[in-house]
Amino acid sequence: MPIHVSEPSPQRTPVIYQAGASPRGVQFAAENAEAIFIAGPSKRVLAQTVSRVRDALEAAGRGRYEARIYALATIITDETDEAARAKHEEYLSYASVEGGLVFMSGWMGIDLSRYDLDDPIGEVRSNAIQSAVAAFQEFDDDGREWTVRDIGRWAGIGGMGPVFTGSGETVADLLQKWVADTDLDGFNLAYAITPGTFEDIVNHVVPVLTERGVYRTEYEPGTLRNALFGAGDRLPEHHRGAGYRVGGPRSTVLPHAVSRPGSVNEPAGA
Repeated sequence: MPIHVSEPSPQRTPVIYQAGASPRGVQFAAENAEAIFIAGPSKRVLAQTVSRVRDALEAAGRGRYEARIYALATIITDETDEAARAKHEEYLSYASVEGGLVFMSGWMGIDLSRYDLDDPIGEVRSNAIQSAVAAFQEFDDDGREWTVRDIGRWAGIGGMGPVFTGSGETVADLLQKWVADTDLDGFNLAYAITPGTFEDIVNHVVPVLTERGVYRTEYEPGTLRNALFGAGDRLPEHHRGAGYRVGGPRSTVLPHAVSRPGSVNEPAGA
């Protein structure tokens, strides 16, 4: 096909994102992605996923940190821990347990409607649900046995990611701890309400992270890719996408795709 005649961006190829941690997803990410979205309800689950992804990056001939890894998370915050917990409870009062169970049924491959809401999880015969609940229960310290209702309530806010609830200081502590314990690069923030969730994060959490020196207050001029990696605007030469630049070893230019050097339709590689 002919080269597009629009002025290319400084990056040429946009930053390549990938989501999902299935075996095929991890392999695709390791070979192509520059940023990867993952999800898991506990540090243990996320640490295992991050390790698999970094191992796969090395197996694909790339550096272990050549792609940024971000985990799904929801933050509910306020001026104090008590106010944040009250806000969380209010949000949960609007969530649908049935809707949460539909979501979890699809994710786990088991029809949870076959069970009573107050059935203990031990009566649900599914390896998928047992392992998932084991991960969820890492947030609880009372040792209680979860019910089917608990699963639906959990999924009502946050889905398959953790929900960090507390003051700005408490949430900042949690975020830093999770990064340190899992080798994550950061978080892909979901929301309970919009724009309220993000406004709360800006007002309560960002100032704490900024004061601690772990949240940028400004960026050098340039592209997203350069901001992420500090190595320039374009895909690195060893990235497989670089082989598809116009004139590269795997590229093909049709006869009518001719451009004048220095013009806006000059061939713009990946």
